[in-house]
Formats: sequence, structure tokens, C-alpha cells
Amino acid sequence: MEIPMIDLSELDGENRSKTMALLHHACEKWGCFKIKNHGVDPELMEKVKHFVNTHYEENLKAIFYESETAKCLESADGTTSDLDWECTFFIWHRPKSNFEDFPNLSNDLRETMDEYIAQLIKLAEKLSELMCENLGLDKDHIKRAFSGKNGPTVGTKVAKYPECPYPERVRGLREHTDAGGIILLLQDDQVPGLEFVHDGQWVPIPPSTNSTIFVNTGDQLEVLSNGRYKSVWHRVMAVESGSRLSVATFYNPAGDAVISPAPKLLYPEKYTFGEYLKLYATTKFQEKEPRFESMKKMMSNGCNGVV
Repeated sequence: MEIPMIDLSELDGENRSKTMALLHHACEKWGCFKIKNHGVDPELMEKVKHFVNTHYEENLKAIFYESETAKCLESADGTTSDLDWECTFFIWHRPKSNFEDFPNLSNDLRETMDEYIAQLIKLAEKLSELMCENLGLDKDHIKRAFSGKNGPTVGTKVAKYPECPYPERVRGLREHTDAGGIILLLQDDQVPGLEFVHDGQWVPIPPSTNSTIFVNTGDQLEVLSNGRYKSVWHRVMAVESGSRLSVATFYNPAGDAVISPAPKLLYPEKYTFGEYLKLYATTKFQEKEPRFESMKKMMSNGCNGVV
């Protein structure tokens, strides 16, 4: 099974209708896709990967292999169900940066990441407009729905999935769907590991080459689209050879953004993303449908986040 590849340069020519149809199919049937000719500077993408890899090698690698995660895996006598074999940190960009929380990040990494994120936000907004067009919504519907007092939130999970001595015992990251909106992934060009469910089967996602960006949709787009665009169960497999890079940027609702389906109310409605995250924190590695039902019950019982 071949994951859909969307060539965004085709949107300006005679193949626009075909490209829009392919994007719609990818969002409906896959919940993920790859994009090329997306407008993000390929050299900048390579610089991000270089500086992140350098930061990991110089500041994080040795610490990780001495961490509780590594010790727990070493002492485990079977598969671990509550452990993720990843070395990660999270950078907020919008509405406010948290770079000051990471004093050992180099200026090169900070400056490169800022430049990269500025281009990536434009790409996320473009994709949101294309999705709205395919759904028959106003082109800024997703952006408006995601905006609280200070607009949508944007943050990046920077992760390395180190070489694992016992890959049969642990996942790099356990099975889950993403809580938010549009996720844009700059991933390793050599080491595999990412897998998504499609038609009931786990499908390996090959490493990204030729400056492609991997995109998947989160729980809030499923709600906003009344289930047309599904968030998809995915995971990262631990591998014995190679350390996989993952730079995943989340274009998400603000914490105070009030989420409801458009136009029909088939999913939980009138809750804040902050309320959803509280539930998500305790159910991330479970199926999402019971999570949606729990939100419905909370709202019907008067636990409405709208003041």
C-alpha cells in the first residue's frame, strides 16, 4: 500500500482538481499523506535536522542511556506496556516561545528553528484552507475554530528514537492518535520506525527523502469535520540499528478554543481544547472513540467550557 503523495505545485495548473481530490481522499481514507513542492526551503530542513542531531549527540545521548527508561528496559523480562523508547523535548512557538527553558540549545538551532517554523506555519495554514475547500467550508474555518484569544497554538516535539538493545520489548512510542489539528513531520531520511493503521493493517512509513514532509490529522480535525477526516492510530517501532530523528510540528487549537463539529453536531461539542487535553492525558494510549463519548457525557452533564 502506497501512502498518498500530494504535489502542491499542481494546485496552480490544470491538475488542480485532481490534486484536490487526492488530498480529500488522503484525509478521508488515510488520515495521513506526504507532500512535496510545499514551499519550505529544503536547505533549511536539512539544517534543522543537522542541528537537532548535533544537540542530541552532544547533550542528550549519554544521559538517555543512563536514564530510568534505559534501566527499566534492561531489567524487564518481557514486553513493557508503559514505556516509550524515545528521547524528546517540546518547543512552544505560538503564542509564546519557551526557548528559555532550554539554555543548552545552540543559537544556530534556535535561529534555524524559528526560520523553519515561520515557513511551516504558512504551510499549515495553506493546508487548512485546502481542507476547508474540500469540506465545503469557508477557507478560514479551521483557523478561526482553532483560534482562542491569541490564535492557534504551534509547538514542536523534537525526538530521537535511539538504537535499542531490546526492540522486541518496547515501542519507540506506543500506539495513539494525536490530540490536536494538523501535524507536519520532518523525519529521518534513513532510519525507519513510523507506522500508521490503514484498512486495519499496520503500514510502515518509509523514511522521508527528497525534502518531503509527512502530514497527519489529529482528533480535533475529526471532530470539526464531523468524522470525515479521521485521526489515525500510529506508533513508532524501536529499532536495533540506527537512531531515528523526528521533528513533529503541531498546528493545534488554542487551549481556550471552543471546538464543535461543522456543520452537523455528530461529535462532542462546545468543549475547550484544554478540557479535552485533561482527558487525553489519561487516555492517550487508548482508542479515541470512548474518549469522544466521555466528552459527550461531560458536556451533557453541564460541564461546558463556554462561559
